[in-house]
Formats: sequence, C-alpha cells, structure tokens
Amino acid sequence: MTTDTFNIREMCDAFDVTPRTLRFYEAKELLFPIREGQKRLFTKRDRARLKLILRGKRFGFSLEEIRQLLDLYHMNDGQVAQLSKSYVLAEQHLADMEAQRAELEEAISELKEQMAWGADKLAQLAKEKTVAA
Repeated sequence: MTTDTFNIREMCDAFDVTPRTLRFYEAKELLFPIREGQKRLFTKRDRARLKLILRGKRFGFSLEEIRQLLDLYHMNDGQVAQLSKSYVLAEQHLADMEAQRAELEEAISELKEQMAWGADKLAQLAKEKTVAA
C-alpha cells in the first residue's frame, strides 16, 4: 500500500469513527474509496471529505447539505460558490444553535428555581417535623 491511500482501520483510527460509519458515508455517496475485492482504500481526497463531513455534522448540517457543499468544490470557480453556500448555511445553523442555547439556558434557570424551592420546602418540612416531635 502506498502512503497516498489508507485502509479502513487507518481511517477509523485517524477520525475516531467506526467502519460502519465509513460504509454508511460510502453508501450515501459522500466517500468514494477504491475497491479491491472486499478491501476499501481511501485516498487523501476521501480523508479531506470525511473531515468536512464530520465537521458539518458537528455543526448540525444535514447529510444533504454536506453533499451539496462537497459537490460545489469542483465548480472551477476558486471555491467561491462553495464558500458562499457554506457561509449562508453556517449563518442559519448558528442562529438555530443560539436559539437552542437560549431555550436551554431558560430551562436550566427554571430547573434551578424549582430545585431551590424544593430544597426550601424539604428544609421547612424537616424543621416542622423536628418541632412536632
């Protein structure tokens, strides 16, 4: 094997994914390893694509959005279309993430208030029980 290709184990180790994940992305036509019988050999291009796929997933992009962005790479426009589309999608996902964060912060605040009320109530009941005894 040359240093230009990587077997499935090397890919899994490098990106902390399972073979099943790599096969899934291959089935979704996001990765295109070289097939030699049962063996898959991944190129540097596959490594770059997997890095972008995983980053996109971490940012909440759908696989279809990721596919569209990866397909724009070969437009021969100096990546203007790909970067423009990436920026628009990133703005949308950032707005969604910030809204989710605000909702989560509100829920955390409410839960803390309820826990404080519960702690006070428990202390009050324990004090009443002690006085009654």
